[in-house]
Amino acid sequence: MSNNDTLGNARIAILGYGSQGRAHALNLRDSGLDVVVGLRKGGPSWEKASAEGFKVAEPGEAVKGADLVAVLTPDMVQADVYTQSIEPNIKPGAALLFAHGFNVHFKRIDPRKDIDVILVAPKGPGALVRTEYERGRGVPSIWAVYQDVSGQAEAKAHAYANGIGGGRAMLIKTDFKEETETDLFGEQAVLCGGASSLVQAGFETLVEAGYQPEIAYYEVLHELKLIVDLFYEGGITKMLQFVSETAQYGDYVSGPRVIDAGVKARMKDVLTDIQNGTFARNWIAEHEAGLPNYNKFKKADLEHPIEVVGAKLRARMPWLQPETAKQAG
Repeated sequence: MSNNDTLGNARIAILGYGSQGRAHALNLRDSGLDVVVGLRKGGPSWEKASAEGFKVAEPGEAVKGADLVAVLTPDMVQADVYTQSIEPNIKPGAALLFAHGFNVHFKRIDPRKDIDVILVAPKGPGALVRTEYERGRGVPSIWAVYQDVSGQAEAKAHAYANGIGGGRAMLIKTDFKEETETDLFGEQAVLCGGASSLVQAGFETLVEAGYQPEIAYYEVLHELKLIVDLFYEGGITKMLQFVSETAQYGDYVSGPRVIDAGVKARMKDVLTDIQNGTFARNWIAEHEAGLPNYNKFKKADLEHPIEVVGAKLRARMPWLQPETAKQAG
């Protein structure tokens, strides 16, 4: 990939070396860009990044002299990272980049007025961002400009997106508000909250009707992957092509009975709480209180009967084990 001159001679500081941080750092380096990784000394990520050949420094040191600082740490620590390590050290005219707009949009971070503030978010997990880059391809990415003091903020966002491989696929312009609110809504109403609650309710319905938990597990959780893969590969169109006519008819007549106008109305309530800041305020307060409700909710999910029976069944499916081990690592 030819480097964009905008970042060709720039130093890029990647703060965080998790799934996205590692992928971004490796891809940018392989694109010929100068990368330093900012991490707390002594942690496992420090050793991993060093072993993979990166210059590694404490976050504040990594920020000093950097032309672009990418914040790829978890949402709830970013405000402290900004206050302690970025704000005192980032040079005027440099760019501050996020992969999720939560902290800027909800005013947990008030960026200095003499820096560019941009967003680049690949629409895929870090492992995919890396493997697609290695194959000479890329993962579509969305980008945004929040603050442009250099006159080059858009060019910097594009250059960074190209550096991680996004330009090989597709770049979609957004803004911090749209990215943050749609991302939170998708997680809560469909991808995580909606899907897991739908699966649990389906399991409970079958078990309470007297069916075996093992059969219920396969019908409402295990086989969901088959449908989601079809969605992923070709949308609802491909799903309908590959399921039976009986399943199609059931989709048409029963889907709207379960996911009805009341569900959509409650989805709008969820979106309203995201838009007006209620969710963000509640989540920040929960985090600051030590996560008492979060831990209670998580415990309930992990101890749900579908997880108990699922663990036993998955242990008898050896084809799942390599994937499980890979994700755990």
